[in-house]
Amino acid sequence: MKSSSNWVGLMLAALPAAAALADEPPAAPADATTLEQRLEQQEQRIRILERKLELADEAAAGAASSTPVVKSTASGFSLNSADGSFTLKLRGQLAVDGRYFLDQYTPSTSNTWLMRTLRPYIEGTVGGIYDFRLMPDFGQGKAIVRDAYVAARFRPWFVPQIGKFKGPVGLERLQPDPYARFLEASFPTNLLPNRDLGLQLSGALLDNQLSYAIGLFNGTADGGSSDGNATGDTDNDGKRDLEARLFAQPFLNSPHFALRGFGLGIGSTYVSSTGVATSTATNVSNGATTGVLTTVTTTSLLPTYVTPGQEKMFSYRSDSAGTGTINEATIAAGVRRRIVPQLYYYYGPFGLMSEYAQVSQQVQRQVDATTLRRATLKHDAWQVSASWFLTGEEATYASIKPRSTFQVGKPGWGAWEIAARYQEIDFDDAAFTGGSASFANPTASVSAAKSIDLGLNWWLNQNVKWQFHYAVTSFTGGAASGTDRPDERLLTTRFAMIF
Repeated sequence: MKSSSNWVGLMLAALPAAAALADEPPAAPADATTLEQRLEQQEQRIRILERKLELADEAAAGAASSTPVVKSTASGFSLNSADGSFTLKLRGQLAVDGRYFLDQYTPSTSNTWLMRTLRPYIEGTVGGIYDFRLMPDFGQGKAIVRDAYVAARFRPWFVPQIGKFKGPVGLERLQPDPYARFLEASFPTNLLPNRDLGLQLSGALLDNQLSYAIGLFNGTADGGSSDGNATGDTDNDGKRDLEARLFAQPFLNSPHFALRGFGLGIGSTYVSSTGVATSTATNVSNGATTGVLTTVTTTSLLPTYVTPGQEKMFSYRSDSAGTGTINEATIAAGVRRRIVPQLYYYYGPFGLMSEYAQVSQQVQRQVDATTLRRATLKHDAWQVSASWFLTGEEATYASIKPRSTFQVGKPGWGAWEIAARYQEIDFDDAAFTGGSASFANPTASVSAAKSIDLGLNWWLNQNVKWQFHYAVTSFTGGAASGTDRPDERLLTTRFAMIF
């Protein structure tokens, strides 16, 4: 009993101490604060790493958006911005021609090799809207600017263009040079303007089924470019030529594929201008120089027309006397109008193009002191041409892509195409009336011509072609005896590289 009372006493004595301990908070483990700090530090590090990754992604995206893209393809060499809004292309055309006349009339000096075209050029786009081209030509022993223009694609139906470029008139003329089926332009194209300086508005309507172009240009003679004006690439007469064209592809979006390659249109030009033909005789008496000094000034604004072999076949009379006060040259004197209906059709390997052109030109000639002759002359020409890819390529107006390429020792022969063209040109009979007072000399200029051209075009690949053509041209009039000029028989070849 004594021991039991002792245990009870001890327990009663410990109760106040236990109550006191119960009132105090438990002591925290020694490392709790350290763990909490470490967790906060790790969270901070994670946030920093996440931000670094975000910055790295932003930098990579920025670098990708500003890195230029360099390409080398069959279409040339290009440098493009990553978003495609700025492009710069380096391109070129080289063509070496050979001409050999098989007739007995054309002088042997006309047989020649010549560098027909040598055109390194650049083109591109600025800001995704503004297209430009700068194309010089160093062929044929001279240096000229073929194209130099800027075009703004504000809307598909509204594209202003300014500079030097092909006038919007002829179908064959507007075909890109590398894809022309014949070495020389047809007779209708020789009645139409080539490249000129001016301002043009153009565009496409009705889901590209109708296109239009209209512009004001300095003006050139038939078949000529503004670099051939009296002062190159400047206006000759202070007037502006109005040029326009409408072209429709009514079945462009048709489900019938055989109809999609059909197109037809009409082009036209208008100007009213007068050339210059003066001759001034001045008495000179100055020391050793005594006599009459004659100054002759002629800017006829009229063309010279050539054969498929580029030989002269029609020209207006020039000043024959070279003395006195009368310049007898025929000059433009009034309205010149051109009208040009045109069409093409392409389906599979077959291609067809046809065009008619008429130029109406008012002229005058001061025959003597009392006689001034005036007339309105109308010259017209037409052509129809057809082509067929023997190797099955698809014929188109503005591109050619061979199904195979030619390489020695490897399969593939490139693209082989045959072509044929018939064309006629007729000069107004009124140009030859009046004997010696006529506007053109009938013993030197023909009154009509007909030509048949047969060709074989070999595309070794998309960038290299070799052409072989034979043309026979017959004439009406133009011989010194008043008879018909003998036929021109022409064999031509061209080796060309395009990229």
